[in-house]
Amino acid sequence: MAIDRFPVLVTGGAGYIGSHAVLALLDAGWPVVVLDNLVTGFRWVVDPRATFVEGDVGDAALVEATLRDLSIGAILHFAGSIVVPESVVDPLKYYGNNTANSRVLLGAAVASGVRHFIFSSTAATYGVPEESPVRETTPTVPINPYGMSKLMTEIMLKDVAAAHPINYCVLRYFNVAGADPQCRAGQATEGATHLIKVATEVVTGKRSHVSVFGTDYDTPDGTGVRDYIHVSDLAAAHVLALEALVAEPERSHTLNCGYGRGFSVLEVLTAVEAVSGAEIARKMEPRRAGDPDALVAANDAIVETFGWQPQHARLDTIVAHALAWEQGLEARRRGQ
Repeated sequence: MAIDRFPVLVTGGAGYIGSHAVLALLDAGWPVVVLDNLVTGFRWVVDPRATFVEGDVGDAALVEATLRDLSIGAILHFAGSIVVPESVVDPLKYYGNNTANSRVLLGAAVASGVRHFIFSSTAATYGVPEESPVRETTPTVPINPYGMSKLMTEIMLKDVAAAHPINYCVLRYFNVAGADPQCRAGQATEGATHLIKVATEVVTGKRSHVSVFGTDYDTPDGTGVRDYIHVSDLAAAHVLALEALVAEPERSHTLNCGYGRGFSVLEVLTAVEAVSGAEIARKMEPRRAGDPDALVAANDAIVETFGWQPQHARLDTIVAHALAWEQGLEARRRGQ
C-alpha cells in the first residue's frame, strides 16, 4: 500500500542517532524538519535536504508554531540527555530534559493534531534484568534517573494515546554504535562514553587508553557483554516504525532494537585492533554500580512486526564504519 509522505519533525536531529534517522527518512522520500537546540548536536551534520529549526523541545510556543506552520504529521523524538552517571549526580536535569520536555512536546502534538509519535527509549528502562536475552515483557525496573526518565515518558505516551487520536512506537535501544556507511553522519560528541567510539578515539590518538570497568563478571572472559547495533540499522527501524504507524493508526508498539547477540568488552577491543591494525592500551578499573553481566536484546518482535532486516550486523562492519568516521573527524579537526 502506497503511503502519502507528509512532513516529519525530528527532535534532536543534529545529534548522533537523530542525524542518522534524518538521513534514513530523507533517503526514503520523507520531507524532514529538524528541531535541535545545538547544545550537544552539530548543525553541520544535518543533511541539507532537511529544514532546520534551532530551538528547544521545551519551548511550547516554538514547537506548536513549527508543527502548525510546517504541516507536521509525525514526530520522531530523539532530543534529551543520555549519560547515565550524569543522571545520578544531576537527576533534575534528566527529569527536565527527558521527561518534562517530552510532556511539552506531547502537549503540542495533541494540540496540533499530530497523529504519530516515535520515541527514542533505552534498554536502561529494564535496569538489571533477571533474564537474557531481554524481552519486551521483561519487567521495567530502572536503577538510575536516566532509565526512569525514559520510562516515565513511555508511560505518558501510553496514557496520551488512550485519550487522544495519536499512536506511537517506543523503540528501546541497546548499545548503538558505528556511523553512516557513506560517512555523512556519525558520533561527534566530546567526551562520549560509548565503547567503540572511545576505542576509535584511541586509534586516532585522541585518547591514550580504554578503561575496562570490571573483569569479574559472569561471562566467558569476565568483562561485560552487550548487544551492539549499527546506528544505520537502527535508523532504518525508525522508518519502518513510521510506515507501520501510518498504515495502522489504531495500533501502537513497544519494541527492542538489538541484534539478539552480544560481545564482551574485550571482544570489541580485539575487533577494533583487527580492523585498525593498532594496539589499544587497556586500563582495568573496578566495576561500575548497576552494570549487568550481560545485556542482550530479544529482537524477534521487531523482526516479525516490521520485517526489519539489518544490513550492517557484523561487528567488524560496525567498527570499520565507526573508525572511518573518527578518522574523518580527526582530519576535519586538523583542517585537512
